[in-house]
Amino acid sequence: MIYTIGHSNHSARRFIDLLQGAGIDCVADVRSTPFSRRNPQFSQKALMASFKDAGIEYWFLGDALGARPKDVDCYEGGKVSYARIAASPTFQEAIHALIDVSHAKRIALMCAEKEPLECHRTILVGRALKQRDTDLGHIHADGRVEPQAELEERLLHLAKEKVDLLNGRDTALAHAYDKQGKRMAYGAADR
Repeated sequence: MIYTIGHSNHSARRFIDLLQGAGIDCVADVRSTPFSRRNPQFSQKALMASFKDAGIEYWFLGDALGARPKDVDCYEGGKVSYARIAASPTFQEAIHALIDVSHAKRIALMCAEKEPLECHRTILVGRALKQRDTDLGHIHADGRVEPQAELEERLLHLAKEKVDLLNGRDTALAHAYDKQGKRMAYGAADR
């Protein structure tokens, strides 16, 4: 299983408590830019020091799994395309590496957003992992771990996608992921 977590505006101690509560050995940082002006405790250097003290490994994957790629081919009409990112060789290689390492370590994908449905760690990276039959759990601010199946039910509801005879669950989920990805996608005008 691979976990996801958002650092939100937690204190460094609270964030480490959440990680340790879930038994996390390694945090894979999937932020394109690993720093925070509002929450400097989550800038890469400070975070690495906190993790070292706590015995948690830090792994930066934002260059391969981030939502703001440098590759112009990952943009469509001025906005990032999650489908194009997911199809890139760099993304594919990082997904395979994550899966391989998850067999030996308990990994949490980390980004900034508190709510997993508002973050590319779920809508882009988590989706790709699920497509490769990887179990996912989403660590919330209260320490509760939400299974992927529950999260996807919330996603269907959020996207107003109905599962019925004409629209099976897989199709409805694909539409829901695509809708949410397009809604959240970073654009060049967002800089």
